[in-house]
Amino acid sequence: MSDAEPKPLRYEDISPQALLAGQIAAMNEDIAFLAARRAEFVDVPCPACGAREHTPLYEKNAVPHVRCTACPTQYASPRPPPPVLRDFYRGSKNYAYWAKHIFPATAASRKERIFRRRAELVAAIAKEQGIAGGTVLEVGAGYGFFCECMQDLRVFDRVLAVEPTPDLAGVCRTKGLEVLEKFVEDIALPQPVDVIVSFEVIEHLFEPSTFLRSCAALLKPGGHLLLTCPNIEGFETRMLGRHSDTIDHEHLNLFSPASLGGLVRRVGLEPVETRTPGVLDVDIVRQRVEDAALPPVELDPFLRDLVCAPDVAVRDAFQDFLTKNRLSSNMLLLARKPSG
Repeated sequence: MSDAEPKPLRYEDISPQALLAGQIAAMNEDIAFLAARRAEFVDVPCPACGAREHTPLYEKNAVPHVRCTACPTQYASPRPPPPVLRDFYRGSKNYAYWAKHIFPATAASRKERIFRRRAELVAAIAKEQGIAGGTVLEVGAGYGFFCECMQDLRVFDRVLAVEPTPDLAGVCRTKGLEVLEKFVEDIALPQPVDVIVSFEVIEHLFEPSTFLRSCAALLKPGGHLLLTCPNIEGFETRMLGRHSDTIDHEHLNLFSPASLGGLVRRVGLEPVETRTPGVLDVDIVRQRVEDAALPPVELDPFLRDLVCAPDVAVRDAFQDFLTKNRLSSNMLLLARKPSG
């Protein structure tokens, strides 16, 4: 690897081990909150296809998980209803700990290694799709890093940040971003937008179809929606199963490429392309396998030797294979609003 090539992203770059003990304690308080409200949870159909038949899987972190019998989606049911979710996110100890400790310690790395790469990926996809100028809107802008990076690339004429959390919306404004401090379901715009992006949001939502219909309503005919979320059929999620951090109390909807494609069709959008651009599968599984303090994870001996190979180049080559062959546990879907 030359000095000019970017260093591969490692899990430690975005989740320092020295800070994880405090984060786990904060997360346990959040789990206790949900356990105390369990009587309010409600049964739901599959968030992807709407089927009601499912197979029970297990309970983790006070939330029961099931698998749809009609499509490959794993989802939480019964799950916290919207009032409980609002209380949960408003008072989350985990999010407060991240904001105070982990995010400041990793902000520079996250901006350059995650958000700038996302912006460059969106720019590349815009070029592939013949999109030039117009407006891009990010739903769930957080600290505004993606919008900042997108502005720097000057691909779009206008960059809009949608962020309903007042403190985070304020951070976006300090960066000179144009902010809509609302939920996307409450937004009405005088002109439709060309591209909507939403990173790692849809898995948290009580009713993803309502969210997607709201996004579709804001797009112009022929406009594009880009989503990222976990892939329940990816390497890390399949190898670790219930031990994966992807399976948690916040991720209510765990789609596959096929089931997410089916969902966007249900709301009137046309899937264009699905990728799995994740780069951390091997690193996460390796750490999980080598951590003697955690319950052991059983892997095929060949896979174990590959994931834990002492030669970093071998591990990176395997991760590259997963990414290129739609086998990573992070998924990207691009959809288009019909022109007619």
